[in-house]
Amino acid sequence: MRLLYAVGILALLLLGSSMKIKSKIFYIGLGGVVWFLFLNSGVHPTIAGVLVAFCVPATPVFEPRKYVRAIRVSISHFNKEDDETLTGSTILNKQQMNWLKEIESASDKVISPLQDLEDTLHPVVNNFIVPLFAFANAGILLLGLDPASVVEGISLAIILGLVVGKFTGILLFSWLTVKFKFAPMPDRANWLMMASVAMLGGIGFTVSLFIANLSFAGMGAHGADLLNHAKLGIVVGSVLSGFLGFILLHRFLPKERIEEEVEEQ
Repeated sequence: MRLLYAVGILALLLLGSSMKIKSKIFYIGLGGVVWFLFLNSGVHPTIAGVLVAFCVPATPVFEPRKYVRAIRVSISHFNKEDDETLTGSTILNKQQMNWLKEIESASDKVISPLQDLEDTLHPVVNNFIVPLFAFANAGILLLGLDPASVVEGISLAIILGLVVGKFTGILLFSWLTVKFKFAPMPDRANWLMMASVAMLGGIGFTVSLFIANLSFAGMGAHGADLLNHAKLGIVVGSVLSGFLGFILLHRFLPKERIEEEVEEQ
């Protein structure tokens, strides 16, 4: 029965898409209901997300050419002679407000609802949902875990393997590849930059968990304890590699090009 309700809501979403409804609340709200119904009907909720995404319009109301024409007409009403009068404390008159509202309306219509949703949710998904999803699916039990175990045993071995081992291996084989001329050095790159990128190679979450499960599954209680410590080492090693890689890239990437572009503007 829940699936029938979900199908009805999906049909409503399709109707809204055909009517060019642009409200993000409309698609997120009804999409959340579909997700809930799928979850409680025993069907994987990921399928609900895919189906809802198909219902969100991917085409804008305004074509880019039509948008440019619309804002050009609205902006043309503001003359250069009026620049000095438009200070921070200026109260716009009715005509000026209408011209600016036309530009705002056109700007909203040139971005499709699907692209707008993707752009809006991107920071939330990357900075909160994906890390939370990864951490939850790792299945790490922190309540009975001694914090000191991070720097001993299998956890320490995995951290060193990800942070030191993968960094050394990637950088060494990159150097050998360039040294023996199997591949050229990337343009405008140096070995400090290559080392910074090599450090990011320690971010190995999915495959590392897969190998850990293959290694320790089926070993009873002792294997479960080793697997839990291995997962903790994988999370700490991946986070540490990402953090060190970011610091190194920020330190060694050239900033001259950015400074030149700022000066040109």
